[in-house]
Amino acid sequence: MEKTFLMLKPDAVQRGIIGDIVSRFEKKGFKLVALKLIQVDKTLAEEHYKEHKGKGFFGPTVEYIISSPIVAMVWEGKNVVSLAREMMGATNPANAAPGSIRGSYAVDISRNIIHGSDSVESAEREIALYFKPEEILVYDKAGETWLSE
Repeated sequence: MEKTFLMLKPDAVQRGIIGDIVSRFEKKGFKLVALKLIQVDKTLAEEHYKEHKGKGFFGPTVEYIISSPIVAMVWEGKNVVSLAREMMGATNPANAAPGSIRGSYAVDISRNIIHGSDSVESAEREIALYFKPEEILVYDKAGETWLSE
């Protein structure tokens, strides 16, 4: 089954909307297999965003991510990478569909609530940055056989 990495950014934590956002993924039918509240250090933040190094927003993004705790999560499900990104909405909240996470909660591109892996390969890399293999649980979730064939 496909896995993705999701991060609730400092603005989600500070605004107290963690539960609302987690609930959306649960209601969609995805399985939460790892979760932790952590304070990201500069080294981890720079590694996470390394593909953006040299861009004008790299430094401010790193400083923002280390400014407050984040919630790191691994979700599992059929097509979870693409479906989670659709649920998140456009990176720029001004372009995010109403009802999407960013469309519902975010107003500024630099404070856009959530990060989600953009591919299976990115998910694998990002999951490995935040979780040891033994921290990712394998279990049967009641009702999951009713979600898809």
